[in-house]
Amino acid sequence: MTSSQKNNYLKQSAVVASVVLAIMLSLLKFFAFLKTDSLAVFSSFVDSITDLFASLITFIAIYFSNKPANFSHRYGYGKVEALSALLQAAFVGVSGLFVVIDGIKRLISPIALEQTALGIFIMIFSIFATLLLVSYQTFVANKTNSLAIKADRAHYTIDFLTNSAVVISLLFVHFLGFVYFDIIAALFISVYLLYNAYQLALEAIAMITDKELSSEIRKNVEEIALKSKGVHGLHDFRTRSLGDTYYFEMHLEIDGNLSLFKAHKIADEVEHKILAIYPHSQVLIHQDPFGLKEERLDHQIDGSCKID
Repeated sequence: MTSSQKNNYLKQSAVVASVVLAIMLSLLKFFAFLKTDSLAVFSSFVDSITDLFASLITFIAIYFSNKPANFSHRYGYGKVEALSALLQAAFVGVSGLFVVIDGIKRLISPIALEQTALGIFIMIFSIFATLLLVSYQTFVANKTNSLAIKADRAHYTIDFLTNSAVVISLLFVHFLGFVYFDIIAALFISVYLLYNAYQLALEAIAMITDKELSSEIRKNVEEIALKSKGVHGLHDFRTRSLGDTYYFEMHLEIDGNLSLFKAHKIADEVEHKILAIYPHSQVLIHQDPFGLKEERLDHQIDGSCKID
């Protein structure tokens, strides 16, 4: 099994596990809400529904993103993961607003909670189940660098936090009879949901709009290229991410008196060094004679003087 196939298997197993858990927790939390009438439990149930929706989107995204490049999509389908993350962000944001509205209504007209002990038991079970899933998703995300899995993990990380907040809320209500704490916890959860939706949307939009990779990655690649034998300079260096694949494009400045074969060999050595550090990447290198005066992308970006 190749490295790419292993990554695909890991992503598929992680998303299947998340779908199964989301279904199970949604059913349990809905049952707990019916028995307790707790808004905090309900907000956590809504969160689990968003997790299920998100996981289903992730499942579809992983399926399409794993499809190989073809004549109509020569870069592949990696950006499907970004689209899935953007949809998840929108759904989470709407869900958070829904809980805020219900919380405000209950602040005006509080509702007595019942059978809080049952709710506590179900929520504690949810905490441990979610923690196991998040741990596995973290392992997969670190191995594959998949944005779809990272987005899905973000949902379940929030689920872990919200479940913990709900348990604290129910304990306060159960032992102290403080009903308003349930509403406060629900509002806190919803605000966190909205913040998470904002973060997911930013990351997804960054990929869709081909935002440059981090300055650390750019610096690493530049150092690899410039320290390679035969390379006198580098310009028009561009990077982007498509799913779990990095794309690097650059112009290497090489001695113009070298044969095409030797210049190509220098570029190949640079490419191999980059792939050794970022193995799931694609590298496109154009060879330019060193000292050539020409209009460049760098000039357009930094506003420097154009070539006469």
